[in-house]
Amino acid sequence: MKNTRRDFIRASAAFTAAVGIGSTMPSAFSMITDKPKKKIRVGAIGINGMGWADLNALLNHPDVECTALCDVDKNVLDRRTQELAKRGIQVKGYGDYKDLLAAKDVDAVVIGTPDHWHCLQMIDACKAGKDVYVEKPLGNSIAECEAMVRAAKKYDRVVQVGQWQRSQKHFRDAVDFVHSGKLGEIRLVKAWAYQGWMKSIPVKPDGPVPQGVDYKGWLGPAETRPFNPNRFHFEFRWFWDYAGGLMTDWGVHMLDYALLGMKATRPKSVMASGGKFAYPNDAAETPDTLTTVFEFDDFNVQWEHANGIDGGPYGRNHGVAYIGNKGTLVVNREGWEVIPEKGRMEAVPFQSKVDDGLALHAVNFVEAIQKKDKSLLHCPIEAGAHITVFSQMGNIAYRTGKKIYWDDAKKRFNDREADQLITAAYHNGYAIPEV
Repeated sequence: MKNTRRDFIRASAAFTAAVGIGSTMPSAFSMITDKPKKKIRVGAIGINGMGWADLNALLNHPDVECTALCDVDKNVLDRRTQELAKRGIQVKGYGDYKDLLAAKDVDAVVIGTPDHWHCLQMIDACKAGKDVYVEKPLGNSIAECEAMVRAAKKYDRVVQVGQWQRSQKHFRDAVDFVHSGKLGEIRLVKAWAYQGWMKSIPVKPDGPVPQGVDYKGWLGPAETRPFNPNRFHFEFRWFWDYAGGLMTDWGVHMLDYALLGMKATRPKSVMASGGKFAYPNDAAETPDTLTTVFEFDDFNVQWEHANGIDGGPYGRNHGVAYIGNKGTLVVNREGWEVIPEKGRMEAVPFQSKVDDGLALHAVNFVEAIQKKDKSLLHCPIEAGAHITVFSQMGNIAYRTGKKIYWDDAKKRFNDREADQLITAAYHNGYAIPEV
């Protein structure tokens, strides 16, 4: 996701300052000069899904080359290595990410592994002197996000979080309109993800680890369990051991813009209600239906998600709606429009997207590395941590079944059950690094 704004609350100074992107966005490569630059040598860790997409976005940049790939699934590693070879790109393949981080021909890394690995790998990468492009959500717990921010600062690394909508012009234009005040007083912001293509996950029996898969390496700090295909590639999102369901998968994107539009930081309280209403007997653990309310002083932010259906608010399967006294602005990945209250303001017809967010996000990462200027990043680690913590609060409210209150001074909820979920449980000898 994306966008601009400044320092509103002292506790969120790093977050809001990091969001300060200009109001106009050039095309993906118009900011690249013809002057030859030293190549940035990139290695990618976790290359089955978004890690592969992120790497290819970077490889479109003339100043980037790929030198290394890493994946615990040798089948994926071999396939991606061969795909690059067909394009004339020769890389080294690694099964252990620490071997890749030790390589002297790697300057920066892409981390596209499951959520439960982001913290350890990002901190290790920073410690190894690498700049990092890490997929969202930044971490799998509040404590992980806090440690990751400390590590990026301690080791002085450029860290871009993969919320690429922050690099798209139409999202920023929509937020600028919200900030103009033309909608009148905004009482409610709705953010949602209704994902019809995410169907029920049928229960499958445990089975043997597929040939070529380092299952122990895949589990890492997660609890050791028998191998089950439902918990592996992509579907890991629906299990608490590894991720946070749609709340953190899509919530970090949509809620990010809800907060940017309202210049908001931490909520006063959070409550959530939902469950496995559509598919009560399938294999997933995370809720397929959820409503979460984040309370602020003079407005609320409401999150909704639903697996298996597309009929979201305003006829859109995802988006953010700022509901004001004079009108409502609705924005999603396709564009934005303003729906007026009758007689109170003029409508703004649909404004379509005009650029490629992922491509722009990659260019922005490269530029920040080349200029050694973290302030250029569209989604620096402080911003990625802020919205991930916000989304994790929603999951904690759901999992405890309570209305919870965050104590920012003490960095806890002052509720024993909720506080236990601040830190993800680590197993197999792993621990969040002391930073």
